[in-house]
Amino acid sequence: MTGKRILLIIGGGIAAYKSLDLIRRLRERGARVRCILTKAGHEFVTPLSVGALCGERAFTDLFDPQSEFDVGHIRLARDTDLVIVAPATADLIAKMAGGHADDLASAILLATEKTVLIAPAMNPAMWAHAATRRNIALLKADGVRMVGPNTGEMAESGESGTGRMAEPLEIADAALRILNASSAHAEKPLAGKRLLITSGPTHEPIDPVRYIANRSSGKQGHAIAAAAAQAGADVVLVSGPVHLPDPAAVKTVHVTTAHEMMLAVKENLPADVAIFAAAVADWGIGEPGTQKIKKTTSGAPRLTLTENPDILATVAQLKSGRPRLVIGFAAETEKVIDHAKEKLERKGCDWIVANDVSPESGVMGGDRNTVHLVAAGGVESWPPQSKDDVARSLIARVAAALKESRT
Repeated sequence: MTGKRILLIIGGGIAAYKSLDLIRRLRERGARVRCILTKAGHEFVTPLSVGALCGERAFTDLFDPQSEFDVGHIRLARDTDLVIVAPATADLIAKMAGGHADDLASAILLATEKTVLIAPAMNPAMWAHAATRRNIALLKADGVRMVGPNTGEMAESGESGTGRMAEPLEIADAALRILNASSAHAEKPLAGKRLLITSGPTHEPIDPVRYIANRSSGKQGHAIAAAAAQAGADVVLVSGPVHLPDPAAVKTVHVTTAHEMMLAVKENLPADVAIFAAAVADWGIGEPGTQKIKKTTSGAPRLTLTENPDILATVAQLKSGRPRLVIGFAAETEKVIDHAKEKLERKGCDWIVANDVSPESGVMGGDRNTVHLVAAGGVESWPPQSKDDVARSLIARVAAALKESRT
């Protein structure tokens, strides 16, 4: 996103306060941000606060004498790489669908030939109304892109449902994906890069028919491998036992135990990036039975546990041939961020993707995830989203990090 120009239109809704954080998130990713406030928008946030975060004044008036000398609304519509509308209120969406141009925001939206990304935000009843559904369908048919809305508690007391504006990080990542796909070169931001990814659980045998395992489905790791391949990377996926098809355009190595996974990882180095999403069993059985262990009257058999190899730490602490970016996962049931920070330091990796996998979260085996990206520079808490979206966002961040490391 470095050097890209984004025009942010802030509509008139309580979610407008999130636009201030969105400006910061976009600028963190290297974008130049210009802002337009609708008349209703600056009832919620001020041109002064918006301008301070953008680094230049916010635009508010279609007939601004400081900009209209050179047909300013046309210039703003064209002098950008992406237009974001956040919050996109029901009224603003209706204006877009109807082709209105009676203020600066709607005039620019009608005049622009650039991609438009909207983040709807409104009361659930307004979102569900037939008129809004028709307007959204028209905008999608016209090629307008959309992120959200999300489901949850609304600003109004006692109101909940679908209508919450997507979180700033979610919008910023959607913008990054659009911009990455906007040119033939950027469509494959990881072209020429080699990524090594692990996924799924490991099974540690007790005897020929029993094993120690965990509840990992492999969905997140497989989604990351698929997203990396779509971004043009040469991907090797080392997968434990899962009930998932191998991702397309990915070399998949199937293993069962932690020792087999460690061997496969070593055999497929070097790599530019290593992402360890697998839930590797920490312990195995010292001497698995060669035959099925039978129940006897003497009680339960005595099983000796031995520590399995630490794949993440081994690769992160390589003296030579270490990947430029080593990313681990931390599946926790309590103190998620605290444990992730400790793991980051102890393992020596660059990032930790941490999540809550307690049973009530539904993450293990589910299709959605809520993660925190933990690095030496701080913690980013991402909004709840599908595992596919988490994968795409993570790969977009990987591509950006590799690009920054070259400059």
